[in-house]
Amino acid sequence: MVQVTVDGQKRQYAEGTPLKKVAEEFQPLFPYDILLAVADGKLQELHKPVKEGAKIHFLTAKDKPGMQTYQRSVTFLMMKAFYEVIGAKRVKKVSVDFSIGGGLFLEPEGDFILDQEVVDKIKGQMQTYVEAALPIRKRSVNTDEAIELFRRHRMHDKERLFCYRRVSRVNIYSIGGFEDYYYGYMVPDTGYVKYFDLLCYKGGIVLLLPKASDPTCVARFKPQEKLFSTLRESEEWGRKMHVPNVGSLNRLISKGGMNELILIQEALMEKKMGDIAERIAMEPDKKFVMVAGPSSSGKTTFSHRLSVHLRAKGRMPHPIAVDNYFVNRVDTPRDETGAYNYEILESIDVRRFNQDMSDLLAGKTVEMPVYNFITGEREYRGDKLTLGPEDILVIEGIHCLNEGLSYSLPKENKFKIYISALTQLNIDEHNRIPTTDGRLLRRLVRDARTRGASAQKTINMWPSVRRGEEENIFPYQEEADVMFNSALVYELAVLKQYAEPLLFGVPRDSAEYLEAKRLLKFLDYFLGVSSEDIPKNSILREFIGGSCFKV
Repeated sequence: MVQVTVDGQKRQYAEGTPLKKVAEEFQPLFPYDILLAVADGKLQELHKPVKEGAKIHFLTAKDKPGMQTYQRSVTFLMMKAFYEVIGAKRVKKVSVDFSIGGGLFLEPEGDFILDQEVVDKIKGQMQTYVEAALPIRKRSVNTDEAIELFRRHRMHDKERLFCYRRVSRVNIYSIGGFEDYYYGYMVPDTGYVKYFDLLCYKGGIVLLLPKASDPTCVARFKPQEKLFSTLRESEEWGRKMHVPNVGSLNRLISKGGMNELILIQEALMEKKMGDIAERIAMEPDKKFVMVAGPSSSGKTTFSHRLSVHLRAKGRMPHPIAVDNYFVNRVDTPRDETGAYNYEILESIDVRRFNQDMSDLLAGKTVEMPVYNFITGEREYRGDKLTLGPEDILVIEGIHCLNEGLSYSLPKENKFKIYISALTQLNIDEHNRIPTTDGRLLRRLVRDARTRGASAQKTINMWPSVRRGEEENIFPYQEEADVMFNSALVYELAVLKQYAEPLLFGVPRDSAEYLEAKRLLKFLDYFLGVSSEDIPKNSILREFIGGSCFKV
């Protein structure tokens, strides 16, 4: 017998008892299915045996690692069903491209016609597997064997990926003989992934996933045409540069092609910014360029670079930070924990902002405020502004797409831009890199450089930042006139050298350790590269330092 402690309760089990059996005993205490365990601070799948003296805590899809495990498992289940319904010989590949409208967009290629009838058959096959509760098995093979395995399966993206792996062994998952590789853990069997839906959309499939707020409720599909178009364009960029996944990027790095890749990527961004500036310049009534986006999207550098293009088009841009209109700290609303909440619209003096902007539009001279983040008060230091015929304001802030911020300004005078780092690079065709991971790594590096903040602190505050984005930014993104993707296909290979030392500094006994360990494992897929060839005006410089702008 072995003795363990489960959430403070001591229990004894026969040696070799799997964690799944222990989870079944404690399941009535949880509102959702137990999917994973944390044993002595380490994530473990439920097929693992209990060990003497272990301190165990169970996770459901309400917990981030649990939801990631669920999403990974249901994607694997869909792949199994897809190949079964279509037939392996008719499938060239299936790519999990990006997240959209409460689900994942998958793009299949091969000798078949994809329509809703076919998608419904795939969904029916998935439901059959769920009812059968087929075991999801895991086996470890050496890296060379994995390379040969996926060569036979014609999954050449995985073959390339493993060519650059330092580890000697690879974990392969299987469902009923269908084998695949996934970055991260799986549930024990297909009976755990009951909640999903499939839709045929834009020539691909949307795999709808459960909501984090209620893991038993599948999100309704919300078409986001502008966001979809931007993400699709980014995917095309990756293909045109021959860097759709990490294996391809590593191969390019190893062959000395990094400098050319940087130049091409930056040129593509420069052209996109120039096109946006051209469009604004063609509309003389536009006086307010409203730039919004989530944390670490590169809003500040983008605004500077856009301003340079506007100058080249004959306009005279003036930067305005909405943060300078924060209410005094004593008047700042607080969140449920009692901390100041700077993420909501009520933290901005909206009335004063609208008065100043309306006065500027009317040709009046306005003294512009500066918010003192040390004293927590708005100050006036004699900085006055008057708009001439060619003057234009470039206004940056998280609420800039929300009409509630600029309610008094005529719509015909506003041009709205949504910017985000929409990662177009995936680990391989079945393992996507979440956009939030790229932004979190950017923020880790910047916070350490500019604020002296530890990785532990940044990881700790990230869920709060994400909640603010979900409430105050994402609902308005489709209101934008244009969207701009600030993600650079090469950036994670550069950020790696800055982020890894910070992540290794997260204490093992801290709540943030599991996330730090996950990010370290993720960065291990990349070959690192130097930042010396990154241009001084690159958006990446906003995070790693060395920018020619004051960021």
